[in-house]
Amino acid sequence: MRDAGWSMRNGLGAIASLQPRVLVPVAAAFGFLGLALFIVSGRSFQFDSTIVLLLRSANDPATPLGPAWFAEMMRDVTALGSFVGLGLITVAASLTLWLCGWRRLAVGLALTVLSATLVSTGLKILIGRERPDIVAHAALTFTASFPSGHAFLSAVTLLSIAGFVGLAARRADMTRLCLWLAWTMIILIGVSRIYLGVHWPTDVLAGWCLGIAWSSLAVAWLGRGMAAAGTLPAGRPAAMR
Repeated sequence: MRDAGWSMRNGLGAIASLQPRVLVPVAAAFGFLGLALFIVSGRSFQFDSTIVLLLRSANDPATPLGPAWFAEMMRDVTALGSFVGLGLITVAASLTLWLCGWRRLAVGLALTVLSATLVSTGLKILIGRERPDIVAHAALTFTASFPSGHAFLSAVTLLSIAGFVGLAARRADMTRLCLWLAWTMIILIGVSRIYLGVHWPTDVLAGWCLGIAWSSLAVAWLGRGMAAAGTLPAGRPAAMR
């Protein structure tokens, strides 16, 4: 019994010692897998319909809540997560990293976003979930619903940029600022998809989960590669501990 108790304490201690930068992406990956398996099995979530309808007029589900200018603003926000919007952000960030001498990060960012785009398209075709049909769509759609490409690709792009800036700058304050800005945009883009009636909330949640896992893997892989190549210290600077 003493040995069993000692082993259990050691196991719990090992889990507790894992840092959030490891636990969060792992939990996010399992969260996406669970949602995907649930959707593939043909089941549905009651809160999906509830949340979509909460954002619509009770008397006319075709009309989103709020004035006309707010609906137009949400369409502008959702455009930031489009292929064009994220593509321009990726090109700008990659060129900036390249011109600043961080060529490995520049190429890594481009490859991270491009590979995520291919995976997003493949998952939509493979899973084939239908778009919400309980309200009129306030934006055009051309692909399947799960996972939300806007949510997934915005998380991958913006979190990767924040992570790569952190690797390049080696400053905790700059990294935190980039992460706050990234998450503000990611949440707004995801919510806009639900507000416009083109995605179920679980589509957006799954996109966020997969985006967290994907970007975390990319940043960790490039960070280790740069440390091994001598372009980044093996240990984090004291300011980031």
